[in-house]
Amino acid sequence: MPLLHSILHATNFSRPFLSTLVPSIGLAFALQGAVAIPSIIAQSERFYDLSGSLTYLSCTALSLYLPTLRARAAAAASGSTKPAWPSILGALSGRAGGWNWRQVVLSAAVAIWATRLGTYLFSRISASAGTDSRFSTIRSQPRKFLLAFLAQAAWVSTCCLPVLALNSLPSTTAFASLPSLIALTDVLGLCLYAGGLGLEAAADAQKSAWLREKREKRHSEEFLTRGLWGRSRHPNYAGEVALWTGIATVAGGVLVSRAGLAGMGFAAGGVGGVVGRMLGAGMAASSPAFVLFVLLKVSGVPMSEEKYDKRFGDREEYWEWKRNTPMLVPRIW
Repeated sequence: MPLLHSILHATNFSRPFLSTLVPSIGLAFALQGAVAIPSIIAQSERFYDLSGSLTYLSCTALSLYLPTLRARAAAAASGSTKPAWPSILGALSGRAGGWNWRQVVLSAAVAIWATRLGTYLFSRISASAGTDSRFSTIRSQPRKFLLAFLAQAAWVSTCCLPVLALNSLPSTTAFASLPSLIALTDVLGLCLYAGGLGLEAAADAQKSAWLREKREKRHSEEFLTRGLWGRSRHPNYAGEVALWTGIATVAGGVLVSRAGLAGMGFAAGGVGGVVGRMLGAGMAASSPAFVLFVLLKVSGVPMSEEKYDKRFGDREEYWEWKRNTPMLVPRIW
């Protein structure tokens, strides 16, 4: 496969960490560009969110398997024995020489989230005749529509950066020296992820049930104020911030460790150690920070609240709900 060998050669950096991280990020832009072309021609956003979920899955899978794919290609070129593909069971049992269990668990965490959200959003847009109000003014403008897909590639890359960085650490230099015991960051991060995923899924399920009941004329409510939506105006967004914070916490615990520094190519002490830890912490923190910024300042809360303010701005009960309900973090009392 000449094309594969050309790509592997072009992305074979001096630091193995970058040889996996850079192509994994590049794949996000390649996939989104490929989906953008037919979408622009058809002036349709039907597959926008679904392609985002598939990009999450593809980039995560590439970051897991690319080091082995590169090693097998090198072995084939030299005529030596190809290394075996890593084993998921081996990683979970702590067997040396393959994946670390955190790589498998966090990759699975991204896959579960992306699959659930992608199918939910695709079913929602399919029920709306394939249209989304976010694209009403740009679907007929090719440049702006293309920018939306490229922005989604940047979104995927930034959100997934902690996992992509973790998966890019070479097993021979990083995980061989990493303690096998579960750390505090692992426990805290996994709890945040599970709680956030549960909150987001429950909020989406309650909204779907409310919309279904409205279509069946089982209630005459104009806006949802029941359940989690009576405790937060955007409980689904709160869940998303929490789950990405959890993923970043687990990954960050490794990236700032001595093992993580070695995997990224930094010395543990001196200026190199400080720079490496800052880089590792920054890659981990960029994910939840970016999600929070976008949801609060760009496409999440502002677009949603502007739409509902226009629609229900003359309703006193709407303003009462908005005044008495937290914007993001659910009220627990």
